[in-house]
Amino acid sequence: MQTTTIIYFFGAILFSLGVSWLLYFYKSKELKKIDYFLFSLRAISTFLLLLLLINPKIEKIETENEKPTLALLIDNSKSIKYFKEVENVEKLVSEIHKDNSLNKKFTIDNFTFGEHLKVLDSLTFLENETNISKTIKDLNELNKDKIAPIFLITDGNQTIGEDYEYLNSKQPIYPIVIGDTAKYVDVKITQLNVNKYSYIKNKFPVEAILNYEGIKKVNTLFSIFYKGKVVFKKEISFSADNNFKTVNANLTSTKEGLQYYSATLRKIDNEKNITNNKRNFSVEVIDEQTKVLILSSILHPDLGLLKKSIESNKQRSVDVFLINKFKKNINDYQLVVLYQLNNKFNKIASVLKQNNSNYLIISGTNTDWSFTNKLKLGFRKNAINQTENYGAIYNDRFLTFLQEDIGFSNYPPLKDKFGEIIFSKKHETLLYQNINGVQTKQPLLSTFDINNQKSAVLFGEGIWKWRSNSFLSSNSFEEFDKFIGSLVQFLASNKKRDRLEVNSDNIYPANSTINISAFYTDKNYQFDSRASLEIAITNKESKVVTKFPFSLVNNSYQVELENLLSGEYSFRVSVLDQKIEKFGRFKISNDHIEEHFTNANVEKLHKLAIKSGGKLFYINQLNDLTKELLENETYYTIQKSKLKQQTLIDWKWLLFIIIILFSSEWFIRKYYGKI
Repeated sequence: MQTTTIIYFFGAILFSLGVSWLLYFYKSKELKKIDYFLFSLRAISTFLLLLLLINPKIEKIETENEKPTLALLIDNSKSIKYFKEVENVEKLVSEIHKDNSLNKKFTIDNFTFGEHLKVLDSLTFLENETNISKTIKDLNELNKDKIAPIFLITDGNQTIGEDYEYLNSKQPIYPIVIGDTAKYVDVKITQLNVNKYSYIKNKFPVEAILNYEGIKKVNTLFSIFYKGKVVFKKEISFSADNNFKTVNANLTSTKEGLQYYSATLRKIDNEKNITNNKRNFSVEVIDEQTKVLILSSILHPDLGLLKKSIESNKQRSVDVFLINKFKKNINDYQLVVLYQLNNKFNKIASVLKQNNSNYLIISGTNTDWSFTNKLKLGFRKNAINQTENYGAIYNDRFLTFLQEDIGFSNYPPLKDKFGEIIFSKKHETLLYQNINGVQTKQPLLSTFDINNQKSAVLFGEGIWKWRSNSFLSSNSFEEFDKFIGSLVQFLASNKKRDRLEVNSDNIYPANSTINISAFYTDKNYQFDSRASLEIAITNKESKVVTKFPFSLVNNSYQVELENLLSGEYSFRVSVLDQKIEKFGRFKISNDHIEEHFTNANVEKLHKLAIKSGGKLFYINQLNDLTKELLENETYYTIQKSKLKQQTLIDWKWLLFIIIILFSSEWFIRKYYGKI
């Protein structure tokens, strides 16, 4: 008990006696026996009341023994069932739990894993993915302040995650190898790398990583199929020393939409597992060709230059017309180039303004500035009938789109009518005018982006000379065409941000958990957590529609779909009570990734054990493993001492006694007429 508490204790006694003495003995002329009794009641009750407030405590040292933890980590994936090791694993786990010597030395914690670490509930061996590295990391974090060696019961075949072979584990790992340890000849597609999207009529790359397990020289055929037809094939040779190949293929996307492909390796002699000889993949083919219209009042070399430069990107097409011969619908084009404006453009200018269309204006010696100024395009030029040559000065503060200086100052000057340019709308200038070596703040090329309408103006003709000069200096048109491409891409883009964005893959392995996420914003494009989202899944073959609600997880909406049959599906994500929807589709293949393995990965498990300070054992070596753990002196019981403060009084009973004493005193005083 602390010294302060003792002082309070004696102070409470003196205070209680003093208060009682003042009440019953002070200035009392005649004392009766009942006064002494009442004095005692008051002194005791007052003392107990103060004692309740003081609440005295004593310090007590308690010791407890903390056994080391043995983390039993069991592979619950389908590969265990595929290797027909279910009974052996269940028997092994049962023997570990029944081992009295292990239970006496260790506290055994039971976990399973597939894609994630879980506390053992039951062994189902139905997990579709195996992530050994993440599981061990999570377990290390869970037992970071403990002595906790890990029993890892697994075949060592990981389907997702970082390579566990190089994992740094804080705890020693003792793998118990499950599955067939014999090595069979096998060729397999280890990995396929392919872009998720491709443009129509463009080539897209496919990279296949192929492996061989065996000692003899073998030949096989790698093929890629599209709708049952071979679109790529290559003969592959393997040997014991040359057991790794990377194959690159360039396929042409010919049809718009989600296209499915399959890559295969031809079976070799005595190959036991051919499941891993096939991989499916998909590519979303997009038809987003930009159509550009060039309208001119005159014939000029710039027109051919612009067409060639813009069409250097196959996703863009250009139509060139003289203004008086144009009869098509202007709405068919994403960008209109108006070359040398005059009054013949009056009707076209009205349509562009009415439709809020994007445009590029190029002026020159034949431009009618009187007409152009009347259009009120956000700029005007007080031109005179005298021409001037304008060189280019690059503005490194231009922020509308990323454009490097490609040597603009070295390009030949452009020609236009002389005059001051005045802007009436917000603009950004990429190039300024250089007149006879004098740098000015007058624009040569400026851009506008107002009310979702994008436009630009180039004050000068003769840009064909720029492309020629670019080729002379770099032996390529690439730099200049990239500059024109960036300008066209900015001007031709009308894409608005969608309030609902959905993220999903195009193809999933059989029986896998399908994760689809969605991001929904309000009208100010701020994430809106108040919405209710729903996904409707339609099986294309059976036409069965199933609906699932999204769950709010941090700053996104998530849904997990399980137990869907193999086949093609379409889906619609809807924001309830809003007319906002997104559509997509995916395919569930017949490919079970856990069946791709022919044997247990003993090599990697052995390296993991050595690196972590553990040791590898086989399923029939449980006794050896038990002996190893029991004799290892680094796994010891820790005795911990804890200083605990224990209350000396039970406040409920003490309060009850105080009430009884004060009540008794009051009734006695009332009875004897002292109140």
